[in-house]
Amino acid sequence: MRLSILSAVAAAVMATLAFKPAAAADPIKVGSKNFTEQYILAEMYAALLEHAGFEVERKINLGGTLIAHQALTTGEIDLYPEYTGTALSAVVKGTMSTDAAKVYDEVKAFYAKQFNLTWLKPTGINNGYVIVVRKETADASSLKTLSDLAKVANTLVFGGGAEFPDRADGLPGLKRVYNAEFKEFKQFAKLGLRYDALAQKEVDVVNGAATDWQIGAQELVALADDKGLFPPYYVAPVVRQQVLDANPKVAGILDSLGSHLDNATMRTLNAKVENDHEEAKDVAAAFLKEKGLLP
Repeated sequence: MRLSILSAVAAAVMATLAFKPAAAADPIKVGSKNFTEQYILAEMYAALLEHAGFEVERKINLGGTLIAHQALTTGEIDLYPEYTGTALSAVVKGTMSTDAAKVYDEVKAFYAKQFNLTWLKPTGINNGYVIVVRKETADASSLKTLSDLAKVANTLVFGGGAEFPDRADGLPGLKRVYNAEFKEFKQFAKLGLRYDALAQKEVDVVNGAATDWQIGAQELVALADDKGLFPPYYVAPVVRQQVLDANPKVAGILDSLGSHLDNATMRTLNAKVENDHEEAKDVAAAFLKEKGLLP
């Protein structure tokens, strides 16, 4: 009789487990790459999921793109923020395009077919390359676009990274698309040194990323790429499809964040961490509360 009772209990337990999705019992593992913007975005994802009742494990600051991607494909993490242009060049190895929708669709389809990974809706953050000048320079020559810049480029000194003189979307691209040739090029190994040189008027123009905190904090002007030289780098959550199947609410939770984010917002949030030395987790939580996404 005792064996019969034990067998019945065991059968009941097994039946219960059979109907419970395996992934639902595990924490959702949120990852990120190894720079400030990624930390903040990953903390936002984690906080939103926790607020919705999910257990979350943070695996932030994993490393570069290929390390984070491998962690996702092996299940070490379940999701992380990625950029469309980065995915196209580093993972898909496709032909770069300036068509944001085309790049997103190509990346989304490739990831789904090859890795069973899903790109959710892109945010308003397009952290692609930008050309930046001081506000006084922009005001003096009425600079709003790269076409405007090309008209006075031969009077200006350009400060950029080591690769910029040779990149197809660097100085050669500016020459090809805008017919812009600069008075002089000065090389800076680190991005921060570039912005320091701009502030100190050692250079007049620099290349940066659209969400660099210095752009907003130092009253710099990011010029519009009016002829579409630079490819799009829209950020979106990339998630293991297995996790979405087991937790159908996850997609809607993460997608709810996208409309609240754009380049100007991300510059401000990056500045809070890099310039004001606040913790990424605290910056993320404060922003979500301000937008009514957390109580």
